[in-house]
Parts: sequence; C-alpha cells; structure tokens
Amino acid sequence: TMDFMRACGVDADTVPQLRSTDFFTSHEALLLGFEQAMTRIDSTSGHWYATSGHMVWVGDRTRQPDHAHIEYCRGIKNPIGLKCGPSLSPEGLIELIDILNPDNEPGRLTLICRFGADNVADKLPALVRAVEREGRSVVWSCDPMHGNTIKAASGYKTRPFELVLREVENFFAVHRAEGTHPGGVHIEMTGKNVTECTGGARAISDADLKDRYHTHCDPRLNADQSLELAFLIAELLKRDRREQAKRKPAAASA
Repeated sequence: TMDFMRACGVDADTVPQLRSTDFFTSHEALLLGFEQAMTRIDSTSGHWYATSGHMVWVGDRTRQPDHAHIEYCRGIKNPIGLKCGPSLSPEGLIELIDILNPDNEPGRLTLICRFGADNVADKLPALVRAVEREGRSVVWSCDPMHGNTIKAASGYKTRPFELVLREVENFFAVHRAEGTHPGGVHIEMTGKNVTECTGGARAISDADLKDRYHTHCDPRLNADQSLELAFLIAELLKRDRREQAKRKPAAASA
C-alpha cells in the first residue's frame, strides 16, 4: 500500500501525517492473574488502570454479575467492553451496565453484540429498547464472528462469510428500526491470503480450508473478505446518512 501511494506521489514529505499514527490496543480480560499483575494506580488521579491494553472487555461466557471478571472490570477506569450473546436478558443487561458504568459516563461502556446471524432480529431489539428506556449511555458494536462459528465437515473450526455479512446487515437494520446508532464492528481479520473462513468473492470451500489455515485460535477473515465487509459497512453507513438527511426536513417542517 505504501509503495502504491509513493508511486502516486503521496509520501511522508507531502503528507506529514503519514509519519505517525495513534495506535490503541484492546483484548479480552480473560486471564485475571495476568491482568492483576498489569494493573496500576495513576499517581495523578488515584484511579486503577489496566495497563495491558487501552480497552479490555468481558466475554459472553464470563459476564456473570457476581463473578470475578465483572468485579475486576468494575474497579478499573479503562474503557470497558461487554460481549452480549443470545442468553443475555434485557434485565440482566441493565444490571451489568449499572455495575460497570454506575455514573452512566459516555464512552465508558461498549456493548459488543455477538448473537449469530439468525438471532439478531429476535434478540437485539429488546436489549436496545431496554437501554433506551432506562437512559443508559452505551456504544453499540457488532461482533459478527463469534456467533457464527461452526465446525466444518473437514474438522476445521470456521465461519461462513455469508453469515458474517448477514449479522452485520441485521445489526444495522435493527438500529435503523429503533432509531439508535450502530457504533462499531469487532472482527478478526488478517491482510494475508489465508483460507480460514469459507465463502467470499473467491468462494473458499470446506475443502479449501486446509490450504492456508494458519490461525492457532479463531478463524480470521482474509484480505479479500475484509475488504468486502468494509465495502458493505460503507454502503450501510451511506444509506443511514441518506435516510437521516431525508428525515430532517420533515422534522423541521413539522
């Protein structure tokens, strides 16, 4: 990419911003012994921070309100993420929000939704309505990967790309219907030409998974699939902006 930009006459001499960037890290706060060892008090404020990353999140399997992962994240001042799966009830979500963000601070808490493509329309609206009804300040993010993980016939853990796309589309559709804002996406991806998730423009099949299955953990979108997803999100955002622009004159005239 940088070589291409230089060939076009765009380099660090003409665009100084290319010399540096802001870089933030985030991961699941799963291993509490590690997180505890990396937790420090800020000498200027007296607050506790996890120094292992800028933002940490609680997984869908460890979000019990009376368990250690929620208790740890409750006590640090970092931005916090909370994975929300299909078993989370509206009442349970409000309880967790109030534990993790008792001051209702904007930007403190991101809800990372990972329902599976077929569950979004059934599960997400009730959560959105509960948050809106109770006036809680959250950022809504979509994780279209974890709820769509399957074991292929070949034995490989994979994610059908068409389900990933469908979960993102359904996530946007729910927020459009509820009048709320889709605030982010949470994906596993690589710029390499791996064969870990089936489908996409190159139509990776079950039989293709073994060719370049390089992950040691979760299957990732490859470069082509990531770009296809990025274009889909761009189109969804454009459509939302167009619809918002159409509603504004009508609201003004009313």
